[in-house]
Order: sequence, then structure tokens, then C-alpha cells
Amino acid sequence: MCSRPSPGTGRAGIRTRRVWSSDTEGGEVPGAALTINELSKRYGDIVALRDMTFDVRAGELFGFVGSNGAGKTTTMRIVLGVLAADAGEVRYDGVPLTFDVRRRIGYMPEERGLYPKMRVGEQLEYLAQLHGLSAAAARTATRQWAARLGIETRLGDEVQALSLGNQQRAQLAAALVHDPAVLVLDEPFSGLDPLAVDVMSDVLRERAAAGVPVVFSSHQLDLVERLCDRVGIVSAGSMVAIGPVDELRAGGASTLVVDAPDAPAGWADTLPSVLSTGRDVRGRTELRLAAGADDQQVLRAALATGPVREFAHRRPSLAQLFREVVTHEPPTPADPPPPATRRGRARWKKEGRP
Repeated sequence: MCSRPSPGTGRAGIRTRRVWSSDTEGGEVPGAALTINELSKRYGDIVALRDMTFDVRAGELFGFVGSNGAGKTTTMRIVLGVLAADAGEVRYDGVPLTFDVRRRIGYMPEERGLYPKMRVGEQLEYLAQLHGLSAAAARTATRQWAARLGIETRLGDEVQALSLGNQQRAQLAAALVHDPAVLVLDEPFSGLDPLAVDVMSDVLRERAAAGVPVVFSSHQLDLVERLCDRVGIVSAGSMVAIGPVDELRAGGASTLVVDAPDAPAGWADTLPSVLSTGRDVRGRTELRLAAGADDQQVLRAALATGPVREFAHRRPSLAQLFREVVTHEPPTPADPPPPATRRGRARWKKEGRP
């Protein structure tokens, strides 16, 4: 195995602080329903967000991914008004968010927020009324969403009596019961079994098809890749890559599989576009190429050694792309660690910190 540091120029610009994007840069994007523009947030000397910028368009499923502490939850809390940004703004349909607009957002927090000793049905009706529905409309919406999510027989149970998966369904119902104009979901698939994942996925697709902008975070990158129209990758409080998954995969480093049986060991080690070399289980050469590399140069080098039986690109998955982007970002902490003392944690919670 031979490897070299990747170059820092060209489309591999994702390895710098510049955002690698296949989208239109600068200003509001036409058709954007939710616009996050240059959000910054600090906790003392620690930077939680640094010019966080992206948009979620009407009818779009947007995957918001990053390592723990990258700044995803902080961003979502600013959108909801739970936290105040030090700089930047959030707009809906071009207008700064107001209290009335925020009442139209459906939010599913990662830590969940349902009252454990309150009955599911009563709680959903109560939350719907807080969002402006009448008692009758809240009751109807509660029954409809409970049936859609498969928890209609549990409406009379306390939340704490439900399984983790059913608690997740109840939490999603709480985010949907008031027919929100925007959905913001923090790790909605966490702890779900495959059947529950399918139900959740179908509901999110339905909401997007109805024109609702949907943004959700998840560590299940295969699911994000399958569901989302666009993806934003966050690292150290900044957006470092954004765009449709296929375009991001096409722009990232790719693997080239070459079957050149007569080629000597190390034949590709010195090629300038090759980042690393290896062999697969079938003895074929695997070359990791820099973004935008000239594969014809590699082909000519392979043919110079003799016959070439196979020459094929293997595009990176979203998980591989995520590792590529995040690995090359500076290891600056994005969200501060919680205090060690009880008093410190109480103050932390009061301030709404993540």
C-alpha cells in the first residue's frame, strides 16, 4: 500500500474552509422556503457555528449530516428560536422568522420532548392547540396522525409505557399534528426498527411531496443518501459540502479499478493524480484518484505495462464522501462539552446550550 497527502487545490477544495458546493453560491436561492444565512454562535472562546449557510427548498428533503458536536443541533435550535445567534439570520419565504412563523414549524428534537407521564393522545392534542388548532381540529389531527403512524391503539397510554420505537412515532406525530409549513427533525431515525424506518421515510416523502421543506439530521448515511434530494455536510460549525448526492459523489475522490495482469508492483505509485494504491481480493489494482483527475493518464500508464482487462470507476458512497470531507477539516471543536458540576449543568440548561 502506498499513499500520499492529497493536493489542496481544484475540486478537492472541500479540504479547505471553502464550501464545496454544486449549488448556486451567494444570496437566497430562488424557490428556497427556509434560508439559513451566515449564522455564527460562540460560547466564550469556543466556536459553535461559523458562517453557517444553506437553504431548504419547498418540497425538498434536505439531509443535514456531520459528526457529533459539528453544530447541527445548535443550528436547528437557532431556527426554532430556542437559541439566539450571535450573527446571521434565518428567513422563511424571504421574510425573517417571527413567532407566528415559528408556530408553523414542526420540530422533533434529538433528546425528545414529550412528557413521560402524560397520555399520548392528550399530549398530542395539547401540543396541537399550542400551535393554534382548535380543540376539535386538534382531536381530529391527533387521531389521523396516530393512525398513520401506527400508534392509534396507544393514545390512552402514558408515553413512558411505550417502546422506544413507538415513542419515536409519537414524537413524530407531535411534530406533524399541526400541519406544519416546515419540518425540522433532529435524528428522527434513531432507535427505529426497519419497519418503523420505512414508515418514517414514507411520511417524510409525503410531506415533501406536499410542498413542505424537510430538513433532518441523521448518522445513518445510507438512509440519507437514499431519501434526500440534497445533502449538507457540516464540520466544526461550518458547511463544508452541499449539493445533490450524485453531484457530490461525482466531484469527490473516486476509486479506479484496473485489471492489468502484467503490470509490475507499484506501477501507479508515482502518477500525480493517484492519492493511494492497493489491491482488492481478486488481485486488481485499486487506485484512489483526486477529484478531477485525468483517468486517461492512468489508462495510458496501465497499457504501457501490457493488456488491460478492466478499467472502471467506483464512485464513493455518501459515507465515504463524508469521511473524505470531515477527515480533512481542522479538528476544531464545534459544540462545547457540558460542565462537569451539577450547578454548571443547570446553568447550561437554563441558557439553552446543546
